[in-house]
Amino acid sequence: MADESDAESRPLRVAVVGAGPAGIYAAETLTRRAPVPVTVDLLDRLPTPFGLVRHGIAPDHPKMRAIRDTLHRALDDPGVRFVGNVEVGTDVTLEDLRAHVDAVVYTYGAALDRPLSVDGEDLPGSLAATDLVAWYCGHPDADRARVESALEGVRRAVVVGVGNVALDVARVLARAPQELEPTDMPQHVLDVLAAAPVEEVTVLGRRGPAQASFTTMELRELDGLEQATVLVDPADLELSPAAEERIAGDRNATRNLAVLRGWAGHDAGPGRVALRLRFHRRPVRLLGADRVTGVEVERTTVGDDGRATGTGEFEVLPADLVVRSVGYRGEGLPGLPVDQRSGTVPNEQGRVLRDGRPSPGEYVAGWIKRGPSGVVGTNKHDARETVTSLLADAEAGVLRSGGDRDDLVRTLQARGAEPVLLEDWRAIDAAEVALGATRGRARTTMHERETLLAAVRAATAR
Repeated sequence: MADESDAESRPLRVAVVGAGPAGIYAAETLTRRAPVPVTVDLLDRLPTPFGLVRHGIAPDHPKMRAIRDTLHRALDDPGVRFVGNVEVGTDVTLEDLRAHVDAVVYTYGAALDRPLSVDGEDLPGSLAATDLVAWYCGHPDADRARVESALEGVRRAVVVGVGNVALDVARVLARAPQELEPTDMPQHVLDVLAAAPVEEVTVLGRRGPAQASFTTMELRELDGLEQATVLVDPADLELSPAAEERIAGDRNATRNLAVLRGWAGHDAGPGRVALRLRFHRRPVRLLGADRVTGVEVERTTVGDDGRATGTGEFEVLPADLVVRSVGYRGEGLPGLPVDQRSGTVPNEQGRVLRDGRPSPGEYVAGWIKRGPSGVVGTNKHDARETVTSLLADAEAGVLRSGGDRDDLVRTLQARGAEPVLLEDWRAIDAAEVALGATRGRARTTMHERETLLAAVRAATAR
């Protein structure tokens, strides 16, 4: 434990757990806004930074994924140290971490999917969007065998959910192989998607288009696909006068409806993938014996309270693949509380609450703080609120002083961990660029952890 004079003379030391947008924005805000010098250790269990920007945003979103370049500037700050390939709770406990720093900010997101909780959900051919997205983004933990088995021979796919991730999944499944070829998807992903004979992709929303959570920008990206036509039933877009009045002040819903109405009545035509957006339908069970063969759905109506109510009208949609995208939830790290209902860490303005009281030196930001809502930029405001609380606590003297910053990496190495620092990440980055160049791409994502670490070792040996 550092003595009082050392604590007064040295920088404020902070560890941020999670090197995605929320964590990087928190680190950037700390180094820019703190009235005293600050050093930040940015920890991640993967050998690579950027979180959902690397492993969550679909690779056919080059402009969105370009956010990575902006985030990289924060990693170049001399006060920020990236420490990847370190799992908090396994390689280092929370208490160990607290011994090295004055404060910890947890920003590790909400990685668990929410189930549909219907019969047949566990059949082969039923996937969570988290599994499919991890696979096509090249996440080291993706279950390749399960996902690729589910995609084999798929002609009709149903995506349950009307958020941005659901649209990402539908768009990737409906794209022509030549559209995906320039992306940074791993080669095995491109090969499997090119071999899937997809003819129809249906996106299901249990409520109406006015309640859909996707953004207009994401919705518009469905238009102009080389081999797919977006189809919308005009009847799904009919609103009561009261509903029209309710959404009049909602710019996103108004814009979405305008886009959807522009597609109403389209015909896919021969040889094109039918990309259907269907509303007021909820899945009640998945059908099939050895694997999914269809989805039974019930027609719904939306009440004045915004809730969907079943009408008792049922139909069956043929499907070889069902992907659920109905939300995410977070889980606690060993020793960190989490509200099981909301999937978030209890907090007040970013201060972690234990037994209803702020825990000195512990903070949250991002999805694990507020739940899976907003877009990448939402994390900036969220991080500012948390950092404001942290700096106020530092000024008030309520933080406990940590030890020598350099002890953290040395301690990890002594325990057999292989922390990946910024220069190591640069070696991975260069290896991915070189791999992409072999096929005329800007980059190809390396998906296996051992391959990523091998790139680090090779650079170190030179």
